[in-house]
Amino acid sequence: MLRGNNKKSTAYLPYNQVKLVRGGREYFSVLTRLIEMAQHSIHLQVYIYEDDETGRLVGNALMAAAKRGVSVYLLADGYASKELSAGFIKAIQTAGVNFRFFEPLLKSEHFYFGRRMHHKVLVVDGHFGLVGGINISNRYNDMDDEPAWLDWALYVEGPAAGVLFSICTDVWARPGQVSLKRSLRNNLPIFPNSGHTPLRIRRNDWVKSKNQISRSYIDMLKKASSNVIIMSGYFLPGTIIRHHLSRAAKRNIDIQVIVAGKSDVPLAKHAERYMYRWMLKRNIRLYEYTKAVLHGKMATRDKKWVTIGSYNVNDISAYASVELNIDVNDAEFATLVQGKLEAVIKNDCVLVTQEAFNKKFNLFQRFIQYCSYWLVRIIVYLFTFYFKQSR
Repeated sequence: MLRGNNKKSTAYLPYNQVKLVRGGREYFSVLTRLIEMAQHSIHLQVYIYEDDETGRLVGNALMAAAKRGVSVYLLADGYASKELSAGFIKAIQTAGVNFRFFEPLLKSEHFYFGRRMHHKVLVVDGHFGLVGGINISNRYNDMDDEPAWLDWALYVEGPAAGVLFSICTDVWARPGQVSLKRSLRNNLPIFPNSGHTPLRIRRNDWVKSKNQISRSYIDMLKKASSNVIIMSGYFLPGTIIRHHLSRAAKRNIDIQVIVAGKSDVPLAKHAERYMYRWMLKRNIRLYEYTKAVLHGKMATRDKKWVTIGSYNVNDISAYASVELNIDVNDAEFATLVQGKLEAVIKNDCVLVTQEAFNKKFNLFQRFIQYCSYWLVRIIVYLFTFYFKQSR
């Protein structure tokens, strides 16, 4: 059941400029360019940061910014980035980069194992930002021998980036460090408005009673008048989202879902395939992306509205992880995004039908899918069984 205070941050902020950024070389080109142009501050918060070629590329840009006097803050999740080498951390700290882990597993003030910082956000000077699902690792970059996993981010310029800046300072400062939050926000330069696009920052953090992104998906399904396209690398909708998918399908909304054909988490993929028959019975059009691993998290409706960020359509994102999305209420941008998703469907996906599913998977494989689904449900329950929520 979705609970919590979802009344705050519901208004759209006008006067922003946005651009859809595809993962891989395009994303890291934009990210390093923003770091290089920083004059005052940089906040980079990410789930996975690896000490590989891509990690060192970004690390070198952050160190160069720190050496020229920019205040640089790098926050990585304490579980997903736990293999980050001590040598890398020492090097960036020596160069002046402020670094820490979010909730290290054995050093956390609270034992919320499933509550991981899953968002991926860069904010420069409080006015320029990137929000998406892309981690700092070779897997998310275009390498010579391997294409990037498919993912997306939103480039933001304008007042919404100021909200992202405030969020990053709140997450960086530990609970009770009010003076640190205040000092981080001091001397933030004032920039003119950048465009005309209305944006809304949305967050999920069950422990903090935030379920705004889940609400955005529910509202999308309730308000859709003609079509919905959802891309999700780990698509295992919980009871509430399934309910609204069913209701939208009964209203003859054309629902298309793009899922991974290749997955980095086989157990999750088996569990996801158990859901295929449920979707096909409701005439939801289902496509598997086959070109590379699908990691993207994005949805659009009616060529009017888009949400993009770190949120997967599953209960881990709904009830465990700290997630960050941006809703875009702009027909021109939504039309562009729908065109991109339709191109992915046409060029890089395979349509899943009941007949094809029955031919591809025998009874034993379907039993494995059934077992995987319930095993994942148990794991999710254990990861999200919190004794209390912070108020």
